[in-house]
Order: sequence, then structure tokens, then C-alpha cells
Amino acid sequence: MGSPTAARRTGALASAVVAAVLLVALAGCEVKEGGRNLVNGKKAFVGKCGSCHVLARAESKGTVGPNLDQAFQAAIASGLQANTVQGVVYQQILDPRQGSKMPDATQLKLSGATAQDIAAYVALAAAQPGKDAGALATAGAGEQKPLAKAKGGKLVLDAEPSGQLLYVFKAAEAPAGSLEVTSKNVSSTPHNIALEGPGVKETGKIVQGGGVSEVSADLKSGTYEFLCTVPGHADGGMKGKLTVK
Repeated sequence: MGSPTAARRTGALASAVVAAVLLVALAGCEVKEGGRNLVNGKKAFVGKCGSCHVLARAESKGTVGPNLDQAFQAAIASGLQANTVQGVVYQQILDPRQGSKMPDATQLKLSGATAQDIAAYVALAAAQPGKDAGALATAGAGEQKPLAKAKGGKLVLDAEPSGQLLYVFKAAEAPAGSLEVTSKNVSSTPHNIALEGPGVKETGKIVQGGGVSEVSADLKSGTYEFLCTVPGHADGGMKGKLTVK
């Protein structure tokens, strides 16, 4: 058997590795548990954090910040307790690591209570298999409609109000000719609308908090793509097909 000194050194090293993993994981970005509202936490995570981070149980697909499932997996497997994860997540939301591009709670317009709820939900969900159940199953879920149709040369493709990486519509149709596409974004997560296809590449301004992004183009029959050009958003699912006939 090893000496007590060696055991203490091994334990200290393991703790340091866990702490390092947590710092990397978080640098980037009514069901209750321990007094925290997990439904509110999931909704807030999806709207404020999901555009940057992957968290499978929240169905968020952001690509800018770290994948939280992967980042926490080793630490949780080594025995890190949920309350410790929650505490570290909360501190990182309040005060992101120096040099990180992750906005803090003030920039995200998060109250301390909601930041605690987010931390509690991440602690519950990170690196955990399966899907959320009960009230958590639908919390923060975007409601996409199947098809938007242009009327009078105008097409409306609003961003999903929760801030999730989706437009309200999955796909769209328009007749050939001049088309104006608008996209209102009421969330605090920045989005825009862009249109790409044969001979067309138009990009609208990035907006948030009720702003409207807009593009116009003269379209021929064919297939085009509408998308958000904020880094990582289209890859995370914020895109769709526009069919012009």
C-alpha cells in the first residue's frame, strides 16, 4: 500500500484536475432541487446559454463555447458532487474566467436567483444520459412551424422567441421574382437573417431585443437557404430551406 503522504498528493492532484476541467468547461457562456427552480433554470439556459454551449438534455447545439457534457464527463465520473458543480457554474456565470468571451450575469440580464437556477439545471443535466421528463421535458423547447409562405413579395422568418438556435419556421416557399425577407428577434441572443443560393448571397444586420433583420433579392426558381450568420448559429440548427417556384 502507498504511504499516507502519497495518497494525499494523489488526492490533491485529482482535485486540481477536476477544478481545471470545470474552469475550461465554463469559459466560453416548476421542478425544484435544493430550493432551486429547475424549469426556470432550463428555460434560462436555453435562452441565454444554449446558443454557445452543447448540453444534450437541454437540446442545445451551440458551437462557440465548450460542450458542457464532454467537459464535465470526466469530473463527474471521478465523483464530483452535483452541489460542487452547481457552485462552480454559478461563480463562472457571475464572474467568467479572465480572457473568456463568455458574458457575465449582468450582460446576460440574469438575476442572481436565475443564475442559481441555471447552475442547478446544468449540475443535474451535464453528462447525464437519457432525456428530461415531466415538466422539464418541454421547458425551453422551441415551437417550429413547418412552412412559411411569402405574400405580396414579403416573407417573415422570425427568430424563435426563447433565443434557441431556430427560426419560427423550418422551411419556406416563395414565387420567383423580387422578395423581401424580414426576421424579428425579441430575445437577448443576437441573430440575423441571410439568404444564400444560386447567384445570391445577402446578409442582414445582427439584431436582438426586438430588432428586425432584413434582406432583399431577385430570385429565380430553385432552392435557397435562409440562415443566421452569427458564428456557430447555423451549425447549431438556425437555418432552413427556401423553395422558389
